[in-house]
Amino acid sequence: MNGHDEKIFLEHEAARIFMRLYEQRYHIQMRHIWHNSPARPDVSCYFDNQKLDLEIAHLYGSEAEAMHILGRALSQQTHTELLSLLRVPSEQRMLAALNRIITNKAEKYYDSERVWLVIRNANPLWRRSDMLTYCHKLHIPAQHPFEQIWVVGDMQGISGILPLYPTALREAEAASC
Repeated sequence: MNGHDEKIFLEHEAARIFMRLYEQRYHIQMRHIWHNSPARPDVSCYFDNQKLDLEIAHLYGSEAEAMHILGRALSQQTHTELLSLLRVPSEQRMLAALNRIITNKAEKYYDSERVWLVIRNANPLWRRSDMLTYCHKLHIPAQHPFEQIWVVGDMQGISGILPLYPTALREAEAASC
């Protein structure tokens, strides 16, 4: 599978997992996904019979961690970078990576009436519970195009989903745990 095909596969898989978990938790139907051209968010679906676009991102931590997690061949420099990451506390790396994704995606323009950002955690060191513990320290830019921001807690969705934005959704999640 080439890089572009792998990216589309990962985006569709993340969208399907998110939609399934959202439906289970909130009993609102999310159906029929399709991939979009670059000017639009990655995936479109129907949310309670209304069109909704999902911008998909994957949380790895760093480029070196992404290469390792995706099973890419690692250079000596990449091995050195991975070892140096061990000196940085895991929660600090997680917050920095989440903030980087949110900030980068917030700066984009999406040709969409409604768009949610869905971040699928691909780093096996972190889980939804870790994100729930530290998400109050996230920096959500004042201006961004997202109606909601969500995290899928792990690659398979076993640990569930977590709302990061709006704050009221996140606070309700924290109160229910």
